[in-house]
Amino acid sequence: MSDQTRFSELLARVRAGDEQAATELVRAHEQGLRRWVRFRLRDATLARELDSMDICQSVLASFFVRAAAGQYDLTGPEDLVKLLVGMARNKLAHQTRRQGTAKRDRRRLEGLVVEEVDPVDDEASPSRQVAGRELLEEVRRRLSDEERQIADL
Repeated sequence: MSDQTRFSELLARVRAGDEQAATELVRAHEQGLRRWVRFRLRDATLARELDSMDICQSVLASFFVRAAAGQYDLTGPEDLVKLLVGMARNKLAHQTRRQGTAKRDRRRLEGLVVEEVDPVDDEASPSRQVAGRELLEEVRRRLSDEERQIADL
């Protein structure tokens, strides 16, 4: 069986939703795709925010969704590699733009020291508020009319 026939059958199985075919395709192309992304992920601050695996998983997820819908006409493994690299280039460029916007100012993300954040909430929980209210009502119920008037003042 030729490589072309084998690839066509693998792609047909992927389109049909065969999990084993998808796993085979990922094993064959994931490492090269991750290497390509890592090589192009040069910005150290961006590399702290993103991992090559993030881009790779996003590319493969998009590929499988669109392949199942029959959107790709791939004639061989070379076409698949070109498609995956093109998708990775686009996703990496999108993430670079996204991380570079004012909303994602990396300087705001840096410098927050965990010790400066108080994880304990000063407000009572809803159950403590209800318990406190019930206790106050019970105390007022036990007071005489005269004691209740004094407490109100």
